[in-house]
Amino acid sequence: MDFSQFNDAERNHLQRVMEQKQMKDFLKLYSGLVERCFTDCVNDFTSKALTSKEEGCVQKCADKFLKHSERVGQRFAEANAEMMK
Repeated sequence: MDFSQFNDAERNHLQRVMEQKQMKDFLKLYSGLVERCFTDCVNDFTSKALTSKEEGCVQKCADKFLKHSERVGQRFAEANAEMMK
């Protein structure tokens, strides 16, 4: 996006808005990861600690989720680059 048409105050405001949006998106991604992995992996509520099976499941779940998110981000960047041509 070309910000040259805006004055300094407007550019700063847009920058803050974009940073807030990025933080909101990150928190939404993180929240989705936590909810999904907790729901899929945590079954035993008799102890406050995770069992080794639950811990392994959470690790796999988080790895898979993050790899998937990274792949989607790469595809989005590729599609965006194609549209910019």
